[in-house]
Amino acid sequence: MEKAILVGIRLPGSKGRGIDRSLEELAQLAATAGASCEEIIIQSRSRIDSAYAIGRGKAEELHEVCVAKDIQMVIFDDDLKPVQQQNLEELIGVKIIDRSRLILDIFASRARTKEGILQVEHAQLAYYLPRLSKQGAMLDSQAGGIGTRGPGERKLEVDSRHFRDRMVMLNRQIEIIRKQRSVLRAKRLESGMPTVAIIGYTNAGKSTLLNHLCGHDEVYADDKLFATLDPTTRKVLLPDGRTILCTDTVGFINKLPHALVAAFRATLEEATAAHCLLHVIDISHPDSEGQAATVHTVLKELSAEHIPMIEVYNKSDLMTPQQRRSLAQEGKILISARTGDNLAELLAKIGAAVAPKLIAHRVIVPYTHNKQLAAVRQLAIIKKETYQQRGIALELESSREQWDKIKDLLS
Repeated sequence: MEKAILVGIRLPGSKGRGIDRSLEELAQLAATAGASCEEIIIQSRSRIDSAYAIGRGKAEELHEVCVAKDIQMVIFDDDLKPVQQQNLEELIGVKIIDRSRLILDIFASRARTKEGILQVEHAQLAYYLPRLSKQGAMLDSQAGGIGTRGPGERKLEVDSRHFRDRMVMLNRQIEIIRKQRSVLRAKRLESGMPTVAIIGYTNAGKSTLLNHLCGHDEVYADDKLFATLDPTTRKVLLPDGRTILCTDTVGFINKLPHALVAAFRATLEEATAAHCLLHVIDISHPDSEGQAATVHTVLKELSAEHIPMIEVYNKSDLMTPQQRRSLAQEGKILISARTGDNLAELLAKIGAAVAPKLIAHRVIVPYTHNKQLAAVRQLAIIKKETYQQRGIALELESSREQWDKIKDLLS
């Protein structure tokens, strides 16, 4: 495990413990990536230094600390410009990475499906392209003409073109995946089943909740940041007998790299196409309000803030009875995805949120039409069944779209 020092910069107007909590989260990210946090340094500045971020003097002090404690890596909580990163590496003499690079490394280690691997690679290339080492410009020129020696292409230019060509190819493949997802979403819409996207901050308990709702432990869940990257959709049965589709999405995080938001747009579109969003908030976290605000910010970037949302406060089992009573009095939906506590109330809320405007109808299904009868029962809410001479008389309620499908079935 590599030893690391974490560095944060406090600027004028910084909010209270904002920088402290951000660095605490950075320490979690570092541990997730396999680095041990040996020390945390906060540098107060009036502005970010354009050459060294924290200033040359502080960077020289950091070099001495790294030598004394045998540190292999310095992780900055804020994004570094390529020139800042290069200057710091030359002065301090150890690997310098920023928060975006750290998150990208974690995503790269967690990606399992072809889609996830492509998306992470595209985000990495977008990050690395402006950071290609300028040492390539100092290398000898290659042969540049037929039978002659010319200036040719410097290695840096070759590497840059290779990166861009690779990104173009990845874009094409990701676009194919996006279209495939669009087709699958269209089929789900045709099925008439409402769709619910489970969103939230990373490690809020989304995958554990989906496992409880669908009654299976099929979705990988762990007490780690970004335990799952790929969206998973499962059927969930509501108390009124209807079936909905729930999709677990990738977790959000503060300062989520824009390259990742762009690369994972095909995945995050699962949230933008849902009938309802289920926002899972870790109520046990000391900065639960800040985490919720981060989720709302990302949703705004995705133009998904208009979708109806249910906010559910998870990990209530970690709270005292008095805290639970106080929050319940405020009208908050408290659950424990780990123990399954209060999930019945949550399912009822989801059912009410995705309930279509129902219209009453009455039909008669001949006794010989067993398949059609089963399909009608799937599409509509049956209020009453009466066995008559011509067949089974059904008094039902359905949406306009469902009624159109029922008429086609019985025509």
